[in-house]
Amino acid sequence: MSVDKTLERYAQDREGHLKDLEDLVRIPSVSFDGFDPKEVRRSADAVAALLKKRGLENVEILTLEGAHPYVYGDWLRAPGKPTILLYAHHDVQPPGREEIWKSPPFEPTRRDGRLFGRGIADDKGGIVVHTAAIASWLESAKSLPVNVKVIIEGEEECGSLHLEQFLETYKKKLQADVMVLTDASNFDTGLPALTVSLRGLVIVDVEVRALDHPLHSGMWGGPLPDPAMALSKMLASLQDDTGRIAIEGIYDKVRPVTDQERAELRRLPVTNDEFRRQTGLVAGAGFVGGVELPYEAIWRQPSLSVNAIQASSRRMAANIICDVAWARVGIRIVPDQVPGDVKKRLIDHLKSRVPWGLEVTFSNAVADTWWMTDPTGPAFEKARKALALGYGKEPVIMGCGGSIPFVGPFAHALGGVPALLVGVEDPYTNAHSENESMDLKDFDAAVRSEIHLFDLIGR
Repeated sequence: MSVDKTLERYAQDREGHLKDLEDLVRIPSVSFDGFDPKEVRRSADAVAALLKKRGLENVEILTLEGAHPYVYGDWLRAPGKPTILLYAHHDVQPPGREEIWKSPPFEPTRRDGRLFGRGIADDKGGIVVHTAAIASWLESAKSLPVNVKVIIEGEEECGSLHLEQFLETYKKKLQADVMVLTDASNFDTGLPALTVSLRGLVIVDVEVRALDHPLHSGMWGGPLPDPAMALSKMLASLQDDTGRIAIEGIYDKVRPVTDQERAELRRLPVTNDEFRRQTGLVAGAGFVGGVELPYEAIWRQPSLSVNAIQASSRRMAANIICDVAWARVGIRIVPDQVPGDVKKRLIDHLKSRVPWGLEVTFSNAVADTWWMTDPTGPAFEKARKALALGYGKEPVIMGCGGSIPFVGPFAHALGGVPALLVGVEDPYTNAHSENESMDLKDFDAAVRSEIHLFDLIGR
């Protein structure tokens, strides 16, 4: 089998693979409550059709009661060779504020060397990295140097709520020697990375009620408590003046960063000024949280965000006392925090700070754990080499501030097999935000890297 011929085949078929991606992105497969679940099913059907088209066998849609669909396919015609489990997800985040998008979120658009659209990089680009690498081998060599199994999840963005049940049902089908997950980020455009840690995620919706209906603020304002103000007080109490989380005991179990780890962080090729530019931080704002190195704060420290807040709305604002105020609060957790403990501490903190005797309720709680691995051994060595060959640069080893609930439980279910986290995101991708995009050269490099990885692991 010739790697060179396989790489040439990808170059010939590149536009066809990008069209595959664009077709997937046109399906608004938002997995959150309140969005049409039929679109997620339509997305699963499209993914299944793509897997078949690109040469995978035994393709099927895997379903569980109440869950969004997964898609499975395999190619197991390399006896005696290792089996790689390839993971991505086909569900996406909501589009956000459509007026901020420079092109329609579900109409993929090329601009300045990037491809824009919701799900382009997170994570439909990851799906097509897999199918492009597989198809390039099958078209050029009529075979693969390894066995592959592909699993494409349909509810990663909403928290992989049925993951435990999925593992119980399908664990035997997905047994493999190594996992490759294309749902992570590169450190910078053109600079590949192998991600070796993920933060966990605790989410809680909090609702504060003062009235059974809104009232005229002129006729009734004064003696009545304002639920929006009450909620604001509660949320403000979650951080101290330096931006550190102010929940009692929240840092007790955080694993200390070693001197060696901090030295590695200082060697990363980014300055604080570059970090500010990448994030679009306004000129007068400083960093919060009391941590010297931004990536230490992102990868190894917990963080708290108010993801959404609502009483009335900007468009419907009126001179009223709102009846109710709502917010979603998220805490990213790190080794060795316990998700259930963090969730309880967050809820207890907010409960203890409800002013004026108002009613408070909590709902939609999520508590997913962190993940961390030791990047040593032959699988990681081959992954580093494959990335270097694909991108033309040595990869960096990095953490990720985000969460992929699938990784830890699935690696454990497979007996602790190596999990290789790569992806097509970069600091300018805007995953989960408006104008999500992917660098087209990095997409090509990711496909080339996976082509090389199949060859290296097959040896």
